[in-house]
Amino acid sequence: MEIKRDQYLNRIISYMWDGQVKVITGIRRCGKSYLLKPIFKNHLLSQGVPEEHILSFELDQAKDIRYRNPLELAKAVRAQAEGAAEQYYLFVDEIQMSDVIPNPYNPNGKAITFYDALNDLNSLPNLDIYVTGSNSKMLSSDILTEFRGRSDEIRVHPLRFAEYYAAVGGDKAEAFENYAFFGGMPLILSRPDDTAKMNYLKSLFSEVYLKDIVERKRIKREDVLSATLDLLCSSVGSLTNPNNIANALNSKQKLAGENVVAPNTVTAYIGHLSDAYLFEECRRFDVKGKDYFDYPNKYYCDDLGLRNARIGFRQQEMTHIMENIIYNDLRIRGCEVDIGIVYGPEKNSSGRVQQVAREIDFIATRGSKKTYIQSAYALETAEKTLTENKPFSLTGDSFPKIIVRHDIRKRWYDDSGVLNIGVIDFLLDDTLV
Repeated sequence: MEIKRDQYLNRIISYMWDGQVKVITGIRRCGKSYLLKPIFKNHLLSQGVPEEHILSFELDQAKDIRYRNPLELAKAVRAQAEGAAEQYYLFVDEIQMSDVIPNPYNPNGKAITFYDALNDLNSLPNLDIYVTGSNSKMLSSDILTEFRGRSDEIRVHPLRFAEYYAAVGGDKAEAFENYAFFGGMPLILSRPDDTAKMNYLKSLFSEVYLKDIVERKRIKREDVLSATLDLLCSSVGSLTNPNNIANALNSKQKLAGENVVAPNTVTAYIGHLSDAYLFEECRRFDVKGKDYFDYPNKYYCDDLGLRNARIGFRQQEMTHIMENIIYNDLRIRGCEVDIGIVYGPEKNSSGRVQQVAREIDFIATRGSKKTYIQSAYALETAEKTLTENKPFSLTGDSFPKIIVRHDIRKRWYDDSGVLNIGVIDFLLDDTLV
């Protein structure tokens, strides 16, 4: 089954031969390697690039293990491309598997890393470099310093619903239900039945993601990492913070003394889960005050199938699942996404008027365009409809406002100009945001 990922392919093509190292990041098994090979490779071949001019190294494979040594990698590439009149393309898969080695010319000096190898190779005028990796700390934060403005990041996510539906076809409602349950990890599409899909998703956590984090971060409290992961999976779409998680763990497991979990430990472990692209933090933003709150915030899973697998495919609250799907889709569209907080007057039980905070699920910003979005599974009553619409009226601006719903099929605008649209329609229409 062919899975088209034109959005990412077009972005890669737009960066070709710009003098930068193209860094393709994202959670492991989300399709980064597939994007390079065969998708981008086939594009190059279709443009007349000879296959022998595409140099490919897969550092997570035993056949290329010697090239985890960054000096060996640089040596091998230079042997083929240096001084040649023809153009060459370099693909390095799972670059975070590269080793850090002592400087052979100065053992007490700064160690040699893959940054050094790529910076060296990037000086070749006839070489265009593309690497993939599964750790955001190494490939997003540090890379800005190490490459000093000489890199382009292309963040790849699991399949969004539009990509998923383009691959499976059929009834849209049925496809959405399957997507909400099993998520968008590409290999899900090739699994023969539900049991195989469930087992595959469960194994990704136990055999890939957690092992990677434990080994790379030298985690001492694997029980705390696992419990933190479980709590984040259970609370997608809910406000939380490290203090709350630490208190919940200590209370549930009746921890005391030296075994007590400190909030800073939870903060570090959430950071590790985010670095591995398993979760993203969505912060609360004061719409009129133009400032961010420190805590609490929300955390969304990069793939709902992984989230569902982690909690045993229980807790299928469509309200939170739908919210997570919308958040992911907005991020894939290239939006910066915040939770909006607005304040409005409301009488308390004693009849006094006070300012009450109300929440807008998402403020999606892309360039100069801003859109306010509420995720509402169903608006069965006038009271519920008023609750969802009220925050829009308090923003004090005229940016587009949308309520994404599960209980309607036809889109329509209310008297205030708010668009009501079904979730499937929203996910398949890229013109709205």
